[in-house]
Amino acid sequence: MNVPSAVTPPAPDWSHTALGDPAGWPASLRLTTSIMLNSPQAMLLMWGSEQIMVYNDAYAELTGMPGLRPPGGQVPSMQPPAWSWNSAAISEVRNGRSLSFRGCRLPVCRNHRVEQQALDLYYTPIPQDGGVSGVLCTLTPAAIAPLADSNAPLRLLVVEDNADARYLVCETLRALGHEVQAVSSGEEALPQLGAQAFDVLFTDVSLPGISGVDLARAALKQAPQLALLFASGYGDELTRHLEFPSQSLQKPYDIEQLQAALEQISAQLNNR
Repeated sequence: MNVPSAVTPPAPDWSHTALGDPAGWPASLRLTTSIMLNSPQAMLLMWGSEQIMVYNDAYAELTGMPGLRPPGGQVPSMQPPAWSWNSAAISEVRNGRSLSFRGCRLPVCRNHRVEQQALDLYYTPIPQDGGVSGVLCTLTPAAIAPLADSNAPLRLLVVEDNADARYLVCETLRALGHEVQAVSSGEEALPQLGAQAFDVLFTDVSLPGISGVDLARAALKQAPQLALLFASGYGDELTRHLEFPSQSLQKPYDIEQLQAALEQISAQLNNR
C-alpha cells in the first residue's frame, strides 16, 4: 500500500515581525501558532498587550481583506472585525472564559467589494504564566444569507505618510466601493485638492510638514463643502475643539468604524 508522503510547509520567517525570534516565544505561543498554521480552519490569534495579529491562509481566504499576508505577526493598523465587533466578549475571553457566537455578521471582501457575511466565531483563551496572553478565534461560515452592502460611493483623498497603512486603507476603501486617491503629505494633497473634486479628505493628524489639521483648514478654503475625516493615534485631543465640523477615528480603528463614519458623511452630503 502506498502511503502519501507528508508535506511540510516552509517555516515562516518571524525575524522581521513584532513576535521576533521563535526561540524566545513561550511554549503556549509556539503550540498555538503551529496548530493554527497547519489547520484548514480559518484562525486568527491576537497575542499580548500589543494585540499582535497572527493568522493562517484559511483566514486570509475567508475574509478576503486586502493587504493580508499570512501568517502576520504585526500589530494591525486596522483591527480585524472578529476582534473588534464585541469588546465585552473579548474581555471575558481575556479573563479565561471560552465563548462561541453563531451567525455574527462581519465584513468580508468578495469580488472587490465588502459584503456582510454570517460567521460562527469560537474564542479560546491562550494561557501563559497563570494568566491569559492571547485569544484564538476560529471562524466558520454560518448558514445564513449575507446582507447587501448599501454604501453610496464617495470620492476620497487619503493623506497618510506610512506606506503600509496608506496601502491598506486605500484598498479597503476601494473594496467598499469608493473612489480613492492617495498622497503621503499635506504638501502633496493641496495640489490634488485644487485639481479635482473630492467629497472627503481622510487625513492622518500627525504628518511630516503641514499637519492634518492645518491641511484641513487650507483644504476648506479651496473646497468649503469638503467633508473631513481624521485618523489619529492620540484620540480626538487635537480635533475635539476645531472651528469646523469633522469626524475622527482613533487608531487602530476597525472596518465597521470606518464604514459608520463614511455612512454618516454620505448622509450629511445627501442632505445638503
